[in-house]
Parts: sequence; structure tokens; C-alpha cells
Amino acid sequence: MLIKLAWRNLWRNPLRTGILLATMVFGLTGVITLMGFLTGMYANMIDNAIAWQTSHLQVQRAGYRENPEISRTIVDPEPILNALGHNPDVAAVSARFLTQGMVASARSSRGVLIRGVTPTDEAQVTPVASHLVEGQWLDDQGRNPVVLSRRTAERLKLRLGSKVVITFSDRSGDVTGAAFRVRGLFQTPSSQFDDNNLYVRRSDLHSLAGLEGVHEIAIRLTESDFRDQRDLDRVRHALRSQSAPGNSIDAWGEIQPMLASILSQSGVSNGIILGVYVTAMGLGIINIMLMSVFERTREFGMLMAVGMPKGRIFLLILLETTLLGCSGGLLGVILSALLMMILAHTGINLQLMAEGLAAFGVDTLLYPRVELTEYLMVFVTVALTAMLAALYPARQILRKQPVDAMSEKH
Repeated sequence: MLIKLAWRNLWRNPLRTGILLATMVFGLTGVITLMGFLTGMYANMIDNAIAWQTSHLQVQRAGYRENPEISRTIVDPEPILNALGHNPDVAAVSARFLTQGMVASARSSRGVLIRGVTPTDEAQVTPVASHLVEGQWLDDQGRNPVVLSRRTAERLKLRLGSKVVITFSDRSGDVTGAAFRVRGLFQTPSSQFDDNNLYVRRSDLHSLAGLEGVHEIAIRLTESDFRDQRDLDRVRHALRSQSAPGNSIDAWGEIQPMLASILSQSGVSNGIILGVYVTAMGLGIINIMLMSVFERTREFGMLMAVGMPKGRIFLLILLETTLLGCSGGLLGVILSALLMMILAHTGINLQLMAEGLAAFGVDTLLYPRVELTEYLMVFVTVALTAMLAALYPARQILRKQPVDAMSEKH
């Protein structure tokens, strides 16, 4: 009975209730869309970093990341590679020979990280072979091929087939190098990665360095969701029994702590956005309910005079605001879910911001991401805020004596 009465009271003034509901629905849709956009952007940044730079796991010589000397190769990598090859949680593995060096053309030169890889293995761990804008990926054909980024090619005035000279220091500290031919040009979502990396065959680097071995084993897992850590922990635990004590096995969040920090802070940023919205919404509901309650002061006075308990009057006002909040929250969540379904297929094109996004390794086509638990959290938060917003208007009316309430005119 009270629920039916509360619903009717809401629509005594349909224009006022309708305006507040519309404000809640469209405001909530905007909030959820913004939350989905930020979550999608963070997820895209982490996915790209894992795909191009860190992989899910890396095996290196202990201390190599802090002091990347060419002589600090992985201790006894063969048992590790054999174990990974038989692990069902591992999708692909790439053993790399890495060294800092210089790439020079007739026009200019620049410092780069030279990645010596096995072409077929690297193409399975990273998407570099499918992101070539010109030319071809590395293979066993030809003498000293190199694949570098289009940004590097533009800065060094290179094109396919151009000759470049790659130099670096060998294990004795002497400068060594050779001439390479540009086989292909790639482009990644990260301008920083494009500026600082190129690919050659690992066998070619071994010959120039006079050193065998690998500096890094990159591991891509079958589970692509970076939030699911179970497979990652299982693979790392299995590798520890196969790896020599002098090696380290690190996950993507340990290799790039900033990414892990972004992931942990994404919930905080979404909470702040939602908090600002529900605060504004709560103040709006308080204002509307105050107007509604004061308009019915005499009515509430009569109800108290005929013996209606103040607790039931409080419950009536509480039901009105709860119904208002639940209606606005439900409609807002439904509209937001429909919009997210559309954007999940079309994406949000940010081509005009391509240069800025590339600095953070983010694609120009973003897909917002909102989980079911986030929809539920938003709905519950809106409903609870609406209930809290009823306390002040209800207190104002319940403080009055029945005689005083019936004598007031509004």
C-alpha cells in the first residue's frame, strides 16, 4: 500500500519528476560512458604494452634490466625453453639477443635497441609481422636484413632496400658492426617503441658479437586477459624449478610497474567520477523532495493528527526517494548498456588525437569496457544515495507538530 502511494506521490507533479529522472538518466549514461572509456583506454594501453614490449612473462639474467651488458646472457636457457615448449598455458616463446647500438644512414644516425630474434618465433609472440606498413618481415633469405619502424626510416631518410650501418660494442668493449639492408618498415601504437627499436636475425648478431646465448626469453600465454593472473602464476612457478639461480622470472607488471599502477588506480578514478555524480544527484533529490514535502505539509499534519505513526510517514518519504533513485538508476544503466553494446562494435575513433595517444601506446580506435559488476555497483550506489537523500526532507517534516503542520500554507 505504501509503495503504491509513494509512486503516486512522485507523479503528482509529472514535469518536475520527469525532469529529474531525465537528468539522472542522461547524467548516469555520461558517467558510465566516461568510466567505460577510461577503463578501455587503460586496458588498451596495457594490452599493447604486453603485446609489443613486455609479453606476459620474461626470463632474464638477474640484474640485466638495471645493467644491460652484452655479456649478461641467461644462464643455461635450454631447460627453460624445453619446459615452455611443453607447457599448455604457453602460447608462444621468443628467445632474444639484445644490445644497445647505433643505426646510421648516409644522412643521420640514432641510438636504438637492437633486437636479435628468430623470425618465426618473434612473429608468434609479438604482432610485428602483421603491422608492417611496407616490405616484408625477416626470414632466412638474404644477407643481414633489418626491419625498423617507419618513424626511424623517415628520420634517417631510408626506404626499402636502403643500406644502413648498425654498430654496437661487443663483450670486450670493442666497436663492431656491419651493413644491413632495410627489409621492412613497421608501425606500432607506441611512438616511443618505434623510435627506439629495430629487428635483425639473432644469428646475424651472434656472428657480429662473437657471443652465443640469449638475453631475454619472452613468453606469451594462452590466456590473453591480463587481469587473470592464475595462468601467469602457474607458469612462473613451473619455470622456477627449471631456471638456474642466476636468472630472474618477471611478470609484465614487474617489468613496467607504471602499468600495474595504472591498473590499480583505474578503480579509484572511476570511483571519483561516480562520487561526483552521485553527490550532485543526491543534492538534486534533496531539493526536489524538500519542495515536495513542504507542498504537502498540511497533508502530513492531517495524517499525523488522525494517528498515522511518524515512522510510517518517514517510510513513505523514504520509499518515494528510493523509487525515484531506482527508476533513474535502472533507466540510466539500461541506456548505458545499450550504448556500450553499440560502441563495442563501432569503437570510438580518436584519429585526431593520434600523435598524443601514440606517446602513451594507445590505439586510435578505442572500445569502452564496462563489466557487469560495475553496472551493479553504479545502480546500488545511486539507490543508496537516493535513500540517504530522503533523511533531511523527512526530518524537516517529522519535527513539526500536527497542529503546526496543518496550519501552514504553501
